[in-house]
Amino acid sequence: MTTDVRVLRQADWDEWYENLLRAFGGVAESSEERALWNVLTEYDRSLGVWDGESCVGTAGAFSFRVTVPGGASVPAAGITAVSVAATHRRRGILTAMMRRQLDDIRTWGEPLAVLTASEPAIYGRFGYGIGTLQISAEIDTDRVRLSVPPGTDDVRLRYAVPAEVLDACEAVYARLVPQRPGMLARRSGWEGLGLLDSEDQRGGASPLQCVVAERDGEVVGYTRFRVKPEWGPSGHNGAVMMVDVEGLDPAVRAALWRFLFDIDLTSTLRTRGRPVDEAWQHMVSDIRRCQLRMKDSLHVRVVDVGAALEARTYQAPVDVVFEVEDSFCPWNEGRWRLTGDAKGAVCARTEDAPDLALSVRELGAAYLGGVSLASLAAGGAVRELRGGALAEASTAFTSVVAPWLPHGF
Repeated sequence: MTTDVRVLRQADWDEWYENLLRAFGGVAESSEERALWNVLTEYDRSLGVWDGESCVGTAGAFSFRVTVPGGASVPAAGITAVSVAATHRRRGILTAMMRRQLDDIRTWGEPLAVLTASEPAIYGRFGYGIGTLQISAEIDTDRVRLSVPPGTDDVRLRYAVPAEVLDACEAVYARLVPQRPGMLARRSGWEGLGLLDSEDQRGGASPLQCVVAERDGEVVGYTRFRVKPEWGPSGHNGAVMMVDVEGLDPAVRAALWRFLFDIDLTSTLRTRGRPVDEAWQHMVSDIRRCQLRMKDSLHVRVVDVGAALEARTYQAPVDVVFEVEDSFCPWNEGRWRLTGDAKGAVCARTEDAPDLALSVRELGAAYLGGVSLASLAAGGAVRELRGGALAEASTAFTSVVAPWLPHGF
């Protein structure tokens, strides 16, 4: 029995999407969410695998731009909707789709591919490294106090209908994108993610609520959240379910966090998918009562070593030769000399002796500056071949702020 990998046709989207949903458990999404993903699907960048008349595999690649250290916005393929029918496992379908995708991405001239993984163990063999982490928290707001910086009281907060202030919130988000590696510049249509509000997403909580922060009449921040009321013998025990919170400066962000801490009839603030270096962690009175949990987020795949390393800047001067192993994309294999600093970089092939040896997976993990080459080396994934090269490269690759993926795809 043979299978056929082909570019998705619009007429096949429903069957393609049903195959994807079944692979993730078969739970139907709301009509609102389904319609949004239909609109966002880029058909010419999506693949289906067909066994006769049946779709048995899916994969897509959104055309994103991702912020890298130095603030540049770099083209990246956002790998999404990857599935293989349970009836067709262990037949090489996933490998065939990954092979076709990376070949296509190379022809599109995009130096990076990124994804979020349902199972982190799957994608390492295709060269993806975990490039960003995120934290979630369950904060006991009855017992944890929040200290705030000067200027917080000057920020005006008001409730707003989420759809009515969407453009203002998106303008805030757009101003923040260049400031943190890993953030995605949202193309038209993607703002709809912030308004999805089905019963499944609520999980028993209220409809989506929004509060905007203003200064001198301008929207400078926002938070979207839900409230889940609960009552017990001793009284209220409700929870605030944060969806997102963004602000243009520390005082704005503090005002929004303080608001979420102080909502009446609640004693818990639940957050998920936040930056690992977010400032509120240093503003709380008792971090233990915040129950922090960390997990992987954005997985990064370097598709073009030279172009990717030239696209970002470096915290300290660096001149190092990498010996890169990449059996899945052999055009990356071999030695690359990276010379760069905070102003720019050049990366080209070389015959010089290597200073560091690593696979493209480790290069992807370190690329956004949140994972240290030194820590990878300590785990045996990077080998130092010239004394001092590891410290030099580790320092150079570091980002001042932790990379962060603001939303899934």
